[in-house]
Amino acid sequence: MTVLPDRYRTAGPGALAQLAGAARPIEGHDHDYDELLDHVADRRIVLIGEATHGSQDFYRERARITKRLIEEHGFTVVAVEADWPDAYRVNRYVMGLSDDRSSTESLADFRRFPTWMWRNTAVVQFVDWLHAHNARASDPLHMARFHGLDLYSLRTSIDAVVEYLDGIDPDEARRARDRYSCFDHVGAEGQAYGFALAYERAIPCENEVVAQLVSLRRQAAEYASRDGWLAEDELFCAEQNAVVVRDAEEYYQQMYRADVSSWNLRDRHMAATLDALLDHFDRRGGHTKAVVWEHNSHIGDARATGMSVRDELNVGQLARQRYGDHAVALIGLTTYDGEVTAATDWGRPARRRTVRPALPESYEHLLHEVVDERLAPERFWLPMTDPAVAAVVAEPRLERAIGVVYRPQTERASHYFPARLDRQFDVVVHLDRTSALQPLDDIAAWDPLEPAETYPTGI
Repeated sequence: MTVLPDRYRTAGPGALAQLAGAARPIEGHDHDYDELLDHVADRRIVLIGEATHGSQDFYRERARITKRLIEEHGFTVVAVEADWPDAYRVNRYVMGLSDDRSSTESLADFRRFPTWMWRNTAVVQFVDWLHAHNARASDPLHMARFHGLDLYSLRTSIDAVVEYLDGIDPDEARRARDRYSCFDHVGAEGQAYGFALAYERAIPCENEVVAQLVSLRRQAAEYASRDGWLAEDELFCAEQNAVVVRDAEEYYQQMYRADVSSWNLRDRHMAATLDALLDHFDRRGGHTKAVVWEHNSHIGDARATGMSVRDELNVGQLARQRYGDHAVALIGLTTYDGEVTAATDWGRPARRRTVRPALPESYEHLLHEVVDERLAPERFWLPMTDPAVAAVVAEPRLERAIGVVYRPQTERASHYFPARLDRQFDVVVHLDRTSALQPLDDIAAWDPLEPAETYPTGI
């Protein structure tokens, strides 16, 4: 990772013209992404990012690309930055296997902060589409599935393992309850467990969660032999929940330590879950292809950002290292300004927030200049493989990342990091101004847009 120059170097007219010449417009037409699909459709994994967790436009454009990958190029897995058990309820709905009567109902298990990441109108529309797409498929192998990659669901995954065993092996279910009772003395959630280990000398549950996973895997052949592909899927779900419990136990142990291990553990878990999904569906006799939806900070290659200085890695880097550049495509999404749905602090309610214009030394500002000079439309995408593009964006700049919390008052420190865009992504989609994601819950509290920071003086 090259060090960011101390002085911002303004791009000259020639550099802006180079970017404009390579820009492919996004105008809402069916053919907007024809050439992009030519770049990525033959890959095994296409990872599509977002610069914020709360921009409606990112969800919409990501869905547009994903639908075409599913319909036209045989992708059958959508893996997202969400907890495994919550997403699995959605998966059962889109597969036609649940009692949920609507997409909104299938999203009901997303109750943990930040609920709006998945309980929002854009996701409802995409889940509706998946459900309708799968209803037209005659073979389950050709259906598109929806799975979560994350590891925060310690208690929910414990409950899911026990519930599965209750239905298939009551004796083993009793043993699982006994093993997992190790967590009972520290409360229901992972953060309480981590706090108790760090400050209250609680006894770790590491041995118990590993023992339960080993036991489940030992019985796997018997459990899976009962009812064909559906039994295999239910076993796979239970096993993945047991993996979540094991990795979440370690994650919550580490989150109170002053190092990067918790970040790396989380991204290694998400990458390993993606591997498990591909391996599981490959065993059905196919070459499984997956789309991944996560934040840019997870899917852009960490080696091309300031993360590498801190010895941090991410899913995009791990995917490239395991499967090779020829099998993986990394697509980043950026914006210059607009609105975002985000909280003022962790655990606080969702609010419509005003996104400040990007800093002059950022890639977002560079791409905005192309728009501002009327050299390209407000929405376009760029292939990083184009030598003209690479020559301009190879100069390290800042890049903005807004998660579920947005702190404009400390934006430079809180939301920017140095990067090399040409090495971080294969394709960049730039949406110059974006709108806020609309949550399903607490609309009355969310709806008013906060005033601009300079209100009422305008200074």
